[in-house]
Amino acid sequence: MNNKVIIIGCGNVGMSYAYALLNQRTNVGELVLIDLDRNRVEGEVMDLNHCLAFAPSKIDIKPGDYNDCKDAKIVVIAAGANQNPGETRMDLINKNSKIFKSIVTSVVKSGFQGIFLVATNPLDVMTYLTWKYSGFDTSKVIGSGTSLDTARLKYLVGEKLGVNPKNIHAYVVGEHGDSEFVPWSNVNVGLQNINSFLSKDELTEIHEEVKNAAYKIIDRKGATYYGIGMCLVRITNAILGDEDTIITVSSYDSKNDIYMGIPSILNKEGVKSRIYIELTKEEEEKLQHSVDIIKEAIDRIDYDR
Repeated sequence: MNNKVIIIGCGNVGMSYAYALLNQRTNVGELVLIDLDRNRVEGEVMDLNHCLAFAPSKIDIKPGDYNDCKDAKIVVIAAGANQNPGETRMDLINKNSKIFKSIVTSVVKSGFQGIFLVATNPLDVMTYLTWKYSGFDTSKVIGSGTSLDTARLKYLVGEKLGVNPKNIHAYVVGEHGDSEFVPWSNVNVGLQNINSFLSKDELTEIHEEVKNAAYKIIDRKGATYYGIGMCLVRITNAILGDEDTIITVSSYDSKNDIYMGIPSILNKEGVKSRIYIELTKEEEEKLQHSVDIIKEAIDRIDYDR
């Protein structure tokens, strides 16, 4: 089966995703790049194709347009303005909401019936807009959510304890932004709760480091992209491999009519279901705060314009 993936927006994030795909064994058979800058796309395609002699999988890589979306399994949207130093992810709403209607409607017009995977900030709001503009079932519209934040959390806890991050069982939930939080009551190292290893002050320090990681990276190099590129590959493989894997993507919360980062089971149909973890009263308040932040942002947008 030819699993076609489309990347719309071939900036740092889109190309980090494309390059990460080439370096991992994947079920992607065809990769199509779409961007307003056609010359750049052609150059990127040439450069990526020159990697194939050493890549673990054979992928047909080419430039394209919206007509190529018709038979794609996944369309990844990485188009939009970057987060500049001093800006929050929410500051990007007015910049990026304006172009999403054109992108999403053009993809749907092609006859696309696959899965949308959104990587543009503010992530949860852009994922919600993609759902609204597409008219797709909520299971078919997914945002990268707090998958990157969760990866950062696992890395930092693992580094602190001298444990492989893969053995840190933890999630960051809520908004992919300043209101995200770590439900420490559910964080385990192996089978033992994190509170057996680290103090409350140490946990607070790690949480702040996770929350502010993007700002620090942006301040030093202008943008973040390698981490999210890897996260997008992990999500892609979970979908194409029909894995029933749990990842903290931005999925639809029917109770609040928003998208936000919650552990969700992914397979070839998209979001199979969401995992609702038991929270302490303090954690429930933090989650509600995050919900309110996302809802307020959505309410500021006239997404029918």
